[in-house]
Amino acid sequence: MNNFRKIIPFILPYKKYAYLNILFNVLYAFFGTLSFLALMPMMDVLFGQANKNYTMPTYDGIYGLKKYLGDYLNYYLTMTTEQYGIGTTLSILVAGIISIFLLKNLCDYLAMFFITFLRNGILRDMRNAMYKKTIELPIAFFSEKRKGDTISRIASDVSEVQNSMLSILELIVKEPLTILFTIIAMFSISVKLTIFVFIFIPVSGYIISLIGKQLKKKSTRAQQEQGIFLSTIEETLGGLKVVKGYNAEGYFNRIFQESTNRFFKLSNSIGNRQNMASPMSEFLGIMVIAILLWYGGHMVLIEKTLKGAAFITYMGLAYNILTPAKAISKASYGVKRGNAAAERVLEILDQENPIVSKENAIKTAEFKDSISLKNVQFKYEEELVLKDFSLHISKGQTVALVGQSGSGKSTIANLLTRFYDVNSGSIAIDGNDIKDIDLHSLRSLMGLVTQDSILFNDTIKANLSLGKLEANDDEIIEALKIANAYEFVKDLPNGIYTNIGDSGNKLSGGQKQRLSIARAVLKNPPIMILDEATSALDTESEKLVQVALENMMQNRTSIVIAHRLSTIQKADVIIVMQKGIIVEQGNHEQLMALNGTYNKLVNMQSFEN
Repeated sequence: MNNFRKIIPFILPYKKYAYLNILFNVLYAFFGTLSFLALMPMMDVLFGQANKNYTMPTYDGIYGLKKYLGDYLNYYLTMTTEQYGIGTTLSILVAGIISIFLLKNLCDYLAMFFITFLRNGILRDMRNAMYKKTIELPIAFFSEKRKGDTISRIASDVSEVQNSMLSILELIVKEPLTILFTIIAMFSISVKLTIFVFIFIPVSGYIISLIGKQLKKKSTRAQQEQGIFLSTIEETLGGLKVVKGYNAEGYFNRIFQESTNRFFKLSNSIGNRQNMASPMSEFLGIMVIAILLWYGGHMVLIEKTLKGAAFITYMGLAYNILTPAKAISKASYGVKRGNAAAERVLEILDQENPIVSKENAIKTAEFKDSISLKNVQFKYEEELVLKDFSLHISKGQTVALVGQSGSGKSTIANLLTRFYDVNSGSIAIDGNDIKDIDLHSLRSLMGLVTQDSILFNDTIKANLSLGKLEANDDEIIEALKIANAYEFVKDLPNGIYTNIGDSGNKLSGGQKQRLSIARAVLKNPPIMILDEATSALDTESEKLVQVALENMMQNRTSIVIAHRLSTIQKADVIIVMQKGIIVEQGNHEQLMALNGTYNKLVNMQSFEN
């Protein structure tokens, strides 16, 4: 139960619904027992065993309450029978039984009605909390996790925890009280009744199936809405670098929460219809039994052709003992499943995020002087990727990082944006260690264009606006022109309002990459990081993208991680890396003159081309 105690904070905002659920569960158990007791006068009348009482009883205090109520009921039935006849008395008793069962089932429905808001509120809040935590956790966390597993925790496991909340409330309130009240009443009335408590009458599923048919339309809409927010989760995890690099966590949180709010409303509507199935079927069933009882009463008292004791006992016991006993068993199993699911949910929620802003972090919105990396060491697992790495980048410089795969080039981009933190050494901007700079402010200074064009299933404008949420159409179009992308965007059916499909799959690789560049242009950061932005493109697309990159890098500090060396020959400084250390540095002409590693890389690519 320790896991469920940790989930209590999610319950507290909905505690009023929990109290109302408990209240109506207690009333349900009371009326459930009372409905059984109400059958006893009917049995007495049916079999002619009712005591005649012509004197109004006197109330003698709480200890004589049971005798007083029994005597008063006998007095009322005696006088009614004398005045109106046995048929009228029978009709009044049937009406009373129906009224009690109506109250019982109304309390059952209201208990389920209020717990629906509790359950779906917990579901919504836990999903929102897990999604928020998911996009806040560092990228390193997800390098060890499968996306599908994370999605399963947010979708299925949270639902299982939600269902278990209902199971616990049933386990500790509704069903045990129903059994307890019923057993006490049965022992106080007749020991014989306890012999029949294990008789079970299955509740007909016909009424439930009729209600279920009405749920089809809304259930379909709910499933579609679930698909939307699951898609948002998957896309966010796939594009986490862009989400973090463009400080778009708030935007995606809003999109996700709008979807879960729609799902919340649909779930309430569907849940309340489903909750109606059980009390409705029971009430309608008892209506039929009551009618049969009234008719059977005539057969017993007037026609003398039917014995009604078995039928009446059957009705009472079926709803007072076996159903809650079975529900407790089912709820207990649900709690066990929910506990296992809670462990998986809490593993995400309790996960510590090592990459966060300090309490008094520097909030800076400008880059004035330089970036410096001093004696940086970093490893993903055991082997060092960067070894005592130092580099100084002045404002306005274009610095290119080249080298073989695994030399540590992309790692530098990950460290600059604080997707990871250095193991030792420091990275500073204008003399301030980036660990001392507010994370949002730090990433506001940087634009990121990666090798893989990370785009989302939305319009071109929405994709570009991640860099500047308040951007107008003119600003979007200007950024597209600088990125050499407006030439194809203006020919699309809806221009910048064209949906580009899942991961931008309606566009070519070169088009997607130019949109990524336009997004960075719109953000207009002082520092631009290009992580092998052209390596996945064909020659024609590369030329178009290269022009766009050159337009974008004007008057900016740029860090270019390059695989194709032809794209960085104009760089102010070229850093040649090998196994995490700098082996050469200088401009293109200087490095070619050295006739070293860089020269070999250039000649090798020229030969390959």
